[in-house]
Amino acid sequence: MNQVILESERLILRYQQVTDVPFLVELWADEAVTRYMGGPRDKAWLQSVFEETAQDPLAERYDLWPVVEKASGQLVGHCGLLDKEVDGVLEIELNYIFHPSAWGKGYAVEIARALQDHAFQHLGLPRLIALIDPENEASCRAALRSGMHLEKEVIRPGGALKQVFVIENGALRP
Repeated sequence: MNQVILESERLILRYQQVTDVPFLVELWADEAVTRYMGGPRDKAWLQSVFEETAQDPLAERYDLWPVVEKASGQLVGHCGLLDKEVDGVLEIELNYIFHPSAWGKGYAVEIARALQDHAFQHLGLPRLIALIDPENEASCRAALRSGMHLEKEVIRPGGALKQVFVIENGALRP
């Protein structure tokens, strides 16, 4: 099986492997990383979920996948596409989560553009959204720089306010 889903100039997005589990557990248990995403997750639960995914990395059509920095060969993030219900409509959400060591390098914009191209050209999706906490200014800027625009604000289950950024298939990017 080809492990690579897509490549950008500096990043590789690939299917999950068993060796990725420790990095992913620490990433999703990190308070700074998950600050705008509901907070750190339970490590035992994460371990179980990521081990299960590693056993069958193709089980889900939409998922988050490990991101490898080409220059170092190191894991730097967990990005991908997830299905989400928003205001009663099933949408496909573009997600980018990076380790603090990768912040400020433009990786979110780079992977967002690569995922947009993949979603539109290879999966034939009509549009993508990003649900972002309005206080997460860096993520909002990345969404805008990747060609998305702010469509609306929504209250998510659990009461969290999120901004809905959108890009349509065929939209011109800056």
